[in-house]
Amino acid sequence: MRNKYSLSETISTAYALICTKLFYKGARLIRRPFYCRGKSRLRFGEGFTTGYHCRFDLLGEENDNSKKLIIGKNCKIGDNVHIVANEKVIIGDNCLMASKIFISDTSHGEYSNATNDSSPDVPPDERILYMKQVSIGDNVWIGENVCILLGVNIGKGCIIAANSVVNRDVPNNCIAAGLPAKIVKRYNHQTGEWRKIK
Repeated sequence: MRNKYSLSETISTAYALICTKLFYKGARLIRRPFYCRGKSRLRFGEGFTTGYHCRFDLLGEENDNSKKLIIGKNCKIGDNVHIVANEKVIIGDNCLMASKIFISDTSHGEYSNATNDSSPDVPPDERILYMKQVSIGDNVWIGENVCILLGVNIGKGCIIAANSVVNRDVPNNCIAAGLPAKIVKRYNHQTGEWRKIK
C-alpha cells in the first residue's frame, strides 16, 4: 500500500528529511516536532523513523554521555511516543511501534517494599528515582496506547496488544494483552500458528 501525501504534508516531510540528514545522520526520517533531551545519550541504527511529536528524555549526570537509549536497525516509531531512559532502554532491530506509547525505565519512588522516601507525604517529584533497564527484542510490534514499565524485558517476535500495560517480562514469540498485560498466545514454530494460552 502506498501513501499519497498532500502538498502541505510533502513540504513538511521534505523539511523533516533535511533536518534528519543534518542532525540525525543514518536515520531514515525524524518527523518534526521532535524533542530529545540528552541527544548524546541516544544511539540508533540505520533506517530509524519517527512520527510527529516524539519525546525522548535521556537523563544522567552532567558528564555522563553513556548511551541510555539504544535503538536497532529499521525501527519505525509512530506519533507521540515518549521514552524515558535514566538507566537504559534497549530496542532491537525491525521493531514497529504505533502511536501514544510510553516506555520508561524510571519511577518516582519504589512501591513494592516499605520505604520512607516513597511515602504519600513526600511530593512525587521529590521522591528518589528508581531505575531498572528495559529491553525490547527484535521484530516486536507494539500497539497503540501501550505503556511499558521499568524492569520489563520483552522477547523477540512479540506482539503487545493496544492499550496494554506491561509490568512483567514477556517471553519470545508471544502475544501479550491487558491491564496488566498477560500472555494470551504463543507462536508454535512447528505448526506455524499462534496458539491460545489456556
